[in-house]
Amino acid sequence: MKIHYLQHVPFEDLGSIETWARQQGAAITNTLLFNDEPLPDPEDISWLIIMGGPMNIYEEDKFPWLKREKEFIAKVIKRGCRVLGICLGAQLIADVLGGKITANAEKEIGWWPIIPDPGLSPGLREVFDQELTVIHWHGDTFSLPAGAARIAQSEVCRNQGFVYQKRVLALQFHLETTKESLEKLIANSADELIEAPYIQQPAEMLTDQTRFTMINKAMVRLLNYMAALPDITIDK
Repeated sequence: MKIHYLQHVPFEDLGSIETWARQQGAAITNTLLFNDEPLPDPEDISWLIIMGGPMNIYEEDKFPWLKREKEFIAKVIKRGCRVLGICLGAQLIADVLGGKITANAEKEIGWWPIIPDPGLSPGLREVFDQELTVIHWHGDTFSLPAGAARIAQSEVCRNQGFVYQKRVLALQFHLETTKESLEKLIANSADELIEAPYIQQPAEMLTDQTRFTMINKAMVRLLNYMAALPDITIDK
């Protein structure tokens, strides 16, 4: 298992995903896009994980690497690799597949529940087996690309995730977040924590460790689901 992840800012890394990957004996590599590092050959990886970040996916003038990142994601999807996008990563996948990214009606920052879509496949129903309270940190949302199926929604965001051709999963919310990684996010993005209906303050977000345990367990279920998918013939 060769897992490559794309990191957009120093303070948003794999979180709990790294623990799972090391337990699987995976080879883990990354591209630090904020350092303008080169992307690998798509044929050298079997998984791609695309992390979050504060930038908008259309800000190619400020972040020129966004253009080549999108081209890379498209190639990896075409090859049939397993792909997981989180927050900004989900928006990038949606854009590559023809979806639109727009401002959501409300910013969601903090612990808010998601409601699984009733049309989920049996495998994903086992991952999202009930309403789950997860960490959000986003102001944008995406439309569903053609051929994609919704995973979940929240009270103020209709599209909280989707699956495309079984092997590509996009999550607007975070399951990988640990208390330590959330502390880093808060420290680097505190200016976003204004008073608003769906924005929580640090004390409320950090108090309950059991919430982190719950979402990290859900992430393990999701990664196990993806790992169990059959390999397919890869388009060279």
